[in-house]
Amino acid sequence: MIEEPPVLKIRRDFARPSSQQIAALAGTPTGFIVDAMDGRGAFGPDICPIDPDNASFCGSALTCHAGPGDNLAVLAAIAEAQADDVIIAAADNYRMTAVVGDRLNGMARNQGAAAMVTDGCVRDTAGIKAIGLPCFAAGTTPNSPAFSGPGTVGLPVTIAGQGVRSGDIAVGDEDGIVIIPFEMIDQVIERLAAIRILEQELDAKVADGLAVPDFIRDLMAGDKVTIVD
Repeated sequence: MIEEPPVLKIRRDFARPSSQQIAALAGTPTGFIVDAMDGRGAFGPDICPIDPDNASFCGSALTCHAGPGDNLAVLAAIAEAQADDVIIAAADNYRMTAVVGDRLNGMARNQGAAAMVTDGCVRDTAGIKAIGLPCFAAGTTPNSPAFSGPGTVGLPVTIAGQGVRSGDIAVGDEDGIVIIPFEMIDQVIERLAAIRILEQELDAKVADGLAVPDFIRDLMAGDKVTIVD
């Protein structure tokens, strides 16, 4: 027999990134950040912005596990949120009810959150857009959730195939969301300097007419490619 769990389990003692670290990453394209982490770190494509024109954010992850069909943990996460926190709400990918609506997004905005993210669904799309807080979800449905728990706040979660811990940095834009593990933040910031230069150089070459990179021409002219007539 399983002992009845507490309604909420909350962890408050975790390190958050500094405001300087967040500022150093704000506005960086998610593709650049993924490249700085060897091509990984982003959520799967199911998690999409509700308003693609308002999808850019950067902040400290504040995780919660609401479970399927419930949003008590989301409300608790809003209560725990600090300025620039990104609320990451794991709903076990359950899509038959909404986890968040416009009012919860408004409360999160008023608490200073930088964004709301869930692998569940949301509702009140027009209201969410009007609130102005970047919001990502796996879909929309008008069905209502319960708010009875159990749930957790501040503990690790898995969402869209990606592990997230409170204190990691979450960065989002119209392409998706990438998670920077807390211990990699400074390393990613350092790597980004070189990546930005390389991207600018390639942009300039394309603008000047580049059609096929030299390494592709060399590869196709070498002995590693077989031409079939």
